[in-house]
Amino acid sequence: MILDAHSHVHDPVHRHIALLDEAGVDRAVLFSTRPHPERATDLASFRREMSVLDETIGGRVGHTDDHQAARRELSSACAAYPDRFIGFGKVGLELPAQRIAAEVEREVVGRGFRGIGELTPPPDGAGRIEPVLRAAADHGGLPVVVHGFAPTTAGDLATLARLARRHPTVPLVISQLGGLNWLTAIELARDTPNMYLELSTANIVFAVRLAIDELPDRTLFGSDAPYGDPLLARATVERVTAPGALRDRVLGGTLAELLGL
Repeated sequence: MILDAHSHVHDPVHRHIALLDEAGVDRAVLFSTRPHPERATDLASFRREMSVLDETIGGRVGHTDDHQAARRELSSACAAYPDRFIGFGKVGLELPAQRIAAEVEREVVGRGFRGIGELTPPPDGAGRIEPVLRAAADHGGLPVVVHGFAPTTAGDLATLARLARRHPTVPLVISQLGGLNWLTAIELARDTPNMYLELSTANIVFAVRLAIDELPDRTLFGSDAPYGDPLLARATVERVTAPGALRDRVLGGTLAELLGL
């Protein structure tokens, strides 16, 4: 089974399904999203969507109505294609710990989602995810996915590794291979048994090869669609691996184990 470990809701959703079919991907982890760059028709509209992305990954809260709309989009997409999407629910890091626990109960477990993410703490604010890790541990070790590209810093990656070691029953997935700090991400994950690296949007192919070599059982194929492309992301993994058990693990086997599929 080929599993894309990182994607966001598309508008319209059927275009995402077409991309998965083209890439031969069976199922995809699906996160909610406020920005929709795939809606853009010109440079100006693309800039507008990316300004929302900047707000999101910068850890700024945004409008409650926007977050509720994103949650509805996610639920709708998962309901429309239950055999193709694996929903992950997002919680607000600005909330007190008690409310975060309640949100995990209601918005993740209560909706039948399989994990938490993609979390976007502000730069140098990765410590905010600890209440989420506690709540994930309380629910049997739900996987937690954290944004790894800029503005996430090398210091944030070190904080995430420390938090992962404090909560060893929770699989902590760093997305986008840690961005420009990919070498640091590989070193930290190598020494943290419950830390995983998702491989989308790597800036050089050597980073993907090295991550898989160092972490053969804890690297996950992902596209970060619509920012990345499932076909190209799969081709990158296949370019740096030979057919066989290792490639199969990266393309879906490891994630299937994490999710109990």
